Amino acid sequence: MTDLCVIGAGPAGLMAAEVAADAGLSVLIADAKPSFGRKFLMAGKSGLNLTKDEPFADFTAAFGTAQSWLKPMLENFSNTDVQTWATALGQEVFTGSSGKVFPKTMKASPLLRAWLLRLTDKGVQFKTRWKWTGWDGSDLSFQTPDGSETIPPRTCVLALGGASWPKLGSDGAWADIFANEGINLSPFKPANMGFTVNWSDYMKPHFGAPIKTVMLTSGNASHRGDFVISSKGIEGSGVYAVSRNMREGANLFVDLLPDTDIKTLQDRIDRLSKKASRSSALRKALRLDPAKAALLNEFARNVTLPNLAQAAKKLQVKHAGPRPIAEAISTAGGIPQSELTEHLMLRKKSGIFCAGEMLNWEAPTGGYLITGCLATGRQAGLGAVAYLST
Repeated sequence: MTDLCVIGAGPAGLMAAEVAADAGLSVLIADAKPSFGRKFLMAGKSGLNLTKDEPFADFTAAFGTAQSWLKPMLENFSNTDVQTWATALGQEVFTGSSGKVFPKTMKASPLLRAWLLRLTDKGVQFKTRWKWTGWDGSDLSFQTPDGSETIPPRTCVLALGGASWPKLGSDGAWADIFANEGINLSPFKPANMGFTVNWSDYMKPHFGAPIKTVMLTSGNASHRGDFVISSKGIEGSGVYAVSRNMREGANLFVDLLPDTDIKTLQDRIDRLSKKASRSSALRKALRLDPAKAALLNEFARNVTLPNLAQAAKKLQVKHAGPRPIAEAISTAGGIPQSELTEHLMLRKKSGIFCAGEMLNWEAPTGGYLITGCLATGRQAGLGAVAYLST
């Protein structure tokens, strides 16, 4: 009999498996996909942001309402520990100017290969194309290429992800299984997502254009960064950083010129000829690039010349709500803290532990998500070890 079955081979599941293997347990990892870590690999396509190098208090604050719940786990596997862990896998890391930490290769694949090899050396077994379908009594049921299979491990860690990027394996289908077991869940919501904007035809030439170096504010959240105009709306790291408040109904305001105060802008406009056109004011006084000028015209088209500076400093970008959850980078919702012990064991299913994005927490991009998954995976793995030792 296998000591521990880990279902889900993303960062949380792999970390739980390693903790258990290090404790001498026999471990089997099962995943529904033909290969492991697909979402992890996708996240690394544009540069794998493992964590963020900043004071621990600032780091944990990024987890918002889940901060008090996750803080003990993050203390046990912190943003500093993530860097040590990656280096031990032969992946040198560096810290960018914004504090974001990346492998020097900038890719996820070398790290994942090294990690899977290390797990293999520790005796961990792997099953691909094994889709978990629930429980058969105390056994775990799977649909496999060879038909239905059941296994009776002594304990289990579920690390099945949230409901974003379903093609990569995180489809949220486990929520129905949990509901049938009477486990209460918080509804899934998109997190770190773009927002739909019903653009006028005027904006079509600017689809794909970046809006660089702006200050985005929504509710009590502000972020200096960039975003992209797409045919569907707005997306990118700047939007993701304030997306939680936007999702909950707060308006989005954009300062198109955060490095220039409003008085300077107003003085430039006032010095223009009385015959100056609006386009001349945008180009010569506000000095906006074409994409920023288009954005200002889209949302402040009726603003008169004397008020353009104010509009540029606080432009309300109206949207029609979040993009679908399948397009989101991550999700909020899932298993609430009330359904879990401090070791992340389900209160209603003894010996079943959960980790990663299955849990009801969210954090912005920038290294917080991967660190949170690693830390909760470690906590679940340690919980499984402790469970079997009692």
